[in-house]
Amino acid sequence: MKAHVYVTLKTSVLDPQGQTIQNALHKIGFADVTAVRQGKYFILALADGLSVETATAHVESVARDVLTNPVIEEFTYHIEQ
Repeated sequence: MKAHVYVTLKTSVLDPQGQTIQNALHKIGFADVTAVRQGKYFILALADGLSVETATAHVESVARDVLTNPVIEEFTYHIEQ
């Protein structure tokens, strides 16, 4: 089982790196890109035999307590069986 965790800045937090990427895209001809938000992506390999409920609880705990700064970041995830 694997968990895919996506961590991004909250929408209320400015994203200067995303803005820089958007500006660069405009300069090379991708003017139709209206916004870019950058983030982090993690793949967590989970032990065999975990129930979906246990895996979900573990992934949420790891994402909330270790992978994100809850003041400025949020996360989403999906578990692949």
